[in-house]
Amino acid sequence: MSKIRTILSAAVMAAVIGTAHAGGELKPFIKGNAEGSDMASAVSAVKDKLAAAGFEIAGEYSPYDTATIIAITNDTLKAAAGKTDFGAFGAATRVTITKGKDGSIQVAYTNPEYFGNAYRMDADLSGVKSKLASALGDNGGYGPESGLSADDLQDYQYKWLMPYFTDRLELAEYDSQDKAVSTIEANLKAGKGGTGEVYRIDIPGQKATVFGVAMKGTPEECAGDKYIMDNIDFKDTRSTGHLPYEIVVKDGVAYALPAEFRIAISFPDLSMVGSNSFASIMCAPGAIQATLEAAAGGSGS
Repeated sequence: MSKIRTILSAAVMAAVIGTAHAGGELKPFIKGNAEGSDMASAVSAVKDKLAAAGFEIAGEYSPYDTATIIAITNDTLKAAAGKTDFGAFGAATRVTITKGKDGSIQVAYTNPEYFGNAYRMDADLSGVKSKLASALGDNGGYGPESGLSADDLQDYQYKWLMPYFTDRLELAEYDSQDKAVSTIEANLKAGKGGTGEVYRIDIPGQKATVFGVAMKGTPEECAGDKYIMDNIDFKDTRSTGHLPYEIVVKDGVAYALPAEFRIAISFPDLSMVGSNSFASIMCAPGAIQATLEAAAGGSGS
């Protein structure tokens, strides 16, 4: 039984306790400037600006017709990822182009400072944020109504009984890092578990690689990217940058973040019960784990 099922049974207690985080200045996503009148022209313009700003486009993914995600990195992000044991989870920033409910094209990107703190990266990523702001604009952070502080993010837990960043899932173990990386890359390219490879970034100074994983055609419906976002990404300004999920391969072991943390860190104000809540995706944690295990070649494959 997933932790979401456990926490739902304690919803009244959790409501009394409340979240453990005071208000802060950091939000997961940042609005960029409008680009183009259609998806194709907007994507092209954004990619040109990212390249001009010195970012490396690691991969691109359209989880559904109304969204394109561009995963980017640079030497600063990769070096920062190499400074901590699991900094690889933060080696990529996601830039998104999404068609809103009114038909407008929304450009946004994940906040490097927010996720850098959430993934406990020992680095100042304000310079990466500034480069993105210069290239794409900065029209303010969004996501939750109130932001979180760096301290709150570094010790983030959605509610009592929910996992922390340190409560990682071990998906599969191999005799060597090279064997793990080559097997998982082959599995993703073969579409194991309905997955696909969005990007691969090798972390300098570590035996670590991070894969961005598309879950578009997964037979585990509850794990599907569209299923998740249809249920929880309901605000006018879309939080498309939650996707894609990551598998980090380190020292021959494949890891992922539990859905109860990975989803919550992108949607920290998501309600526990009701419409567009965690309860609406109660089946997701187990399904996501099974899907990622299939991609990693673990026990669920």
